[in-house]
Amino acid sequence: MIYKSITFNGKQIHYQDEGQGDKVLVLLHGFMNSLEIWATYTYSYMRDMRVIAIDLPGHGRSDVFGPVHTMDFMAEAVKAVLDTAKVEQCVMLGHSMGGYVTLAFAEKYPYMLRGFGLVHSHAMADSNEVVKRRLETIDQAKINRPGFILEFVTALFDESKRATLHSEIKEVGDISIETTLESIEAAQRGMADRPDRLTVLENADMPVLFIYGKNDPRIPVELAMAQATLPSYSEIMLLDKVGHLAFIEERDFVKPRIKNFVYNCYL
Repeated sequence: MIYKSITFNGKQIHYQDEGQGDKVLVLLHGFMNSLEIWATYTYSYMRDMRVIAIDLPGHGRSDVFGPVHTMDFMAEAVKAVLDTAKVEQCVMLGHSMGGYVTLAFAEKYPYMLRGFGLVHSHAMADSNEVVKRRLETIDQAKINRPGFILEFVTALFDESKRATLHSEIKEVGDISIETTLESIEAAQRGMADRPDRLTVLENADMPVLFIYGKNDPRIPVELAMAQATLPSYSEIMLLDKVGHLAFIEERDFVKPRIKNFVYNCYL
């Protein structure tokens, strides 16, 4: 894996740029993950398209920039990477927090997107209850960061399949354990601060892909399906016995679905 980096606001943002061609897919990871979470997708797709995976601020090898990483700030960092990589248009796919960043990017730079996708993500602002839980998450991490990370990661997987996905849970855990307390707090405060972006979905004049699990502990199916009806062109993938990590829990189903979506966006 070959990493590249740019200087952004005086610090470093790391990314991976593989493959070539007119079709460009940008992959944005979720909270406490890194671009490594997309490795099998990157190496599978790079034969047919250009794939750029980015370590969002405070994650992976990218620096922490301050006490709060807003989704808009992260979107600006993504834009800086794409400008450096000379990408004029792309398809962007974001998982969970990465989906929030994707929505911020779509609002700020719609002319750069041929389409975008939300994987276990949504466009609503946090309720007061969710904001409270985020602040509690920070407190839990301060008390026992490794224990918090292990519990958090395990809960992302569908309970009925955890015994058979031991290696996948370890894979995500090994990536997540590198996340510092400073990074955890900056990301949680940034997510709590994000605005409602339902209008981004309503006004989208490009294809939008939604990928959800029926047993996602964080996004109810009803919410997922309601938002998937907002864009004028939606593609929906809803998977049974899947938690919050469909692209890991069901790689064999999700991998070709994303590839087909990218191709459709470039028709």
